[in-house]
Amino acid sequence: MPVLAFDMRKPALIVIDMLNDFLTKWECVDRERLISDLNELVEIMRKVSLPIIWIRQEFEPDLSDAFPEMRAKNIHTAIKGTAGCQIDSRLNIAPTDIVIVKKRYSAFYGTNLDEVLAQLRPDGIVIAGINTHACVRTTVVDAYQRDWPIVLATDCVDSYDREHHQVTLNYMRNKLATLMTNREIEAEIVAEKS
Repeated sequence: MPVLAFDMRKPALIVIDMLNDFLTKWECVDRERLISDLNELVEIMRKVSLPIIWIRQEFEPDLSDAFPEMRAKNIHTAIKGTAGCQIDSRLNIAPTDIVIVKKRYSAFYGTNLDEVLAQLRPDGIVIAGINTHACVRTTVVDAYQRDWPIVLATDCVDSYDREHHQVTLNYMRNKLATLMTNREIEAEIVAEKS
């Protein structure tokens, strides 16, 4: 069991970019595994009434608010008003969950995530979602710079780029975040609730 930098009495789960446009490009087996593992983690959190925050990316159809590369190459992905910018319907989102729209890699950049966390007052953050080397990594870095204790849910993060996924996990392990499986997270939460 990894050594935690905080007691997991009241962590918040942040799930990043589990969008139709991103997931449709994945191998079916990888996509199904990730969705299943993430639903399992959501249920672990929900059983003990812990907050769940879904982060999704969305851009205007004219790309006026998109990344410079998207504008330069005319890349239309996660476009407002399309099914592509929506969170995969197989994920277990509840009406009480919070959904935040972002425009850049980090879930903190240009969003109200800081204010949401200030209201929720968690003792740490569990981060899940895609892509490990991009949006997950920059969100972890920004959370770390805000002094949040972080658990990275290793069963529930992935990337289309396997090499950079692994390099990013190695970089973050026990530096920026504690890496834990769903079973380890559940055991820690249950131990804190006992």
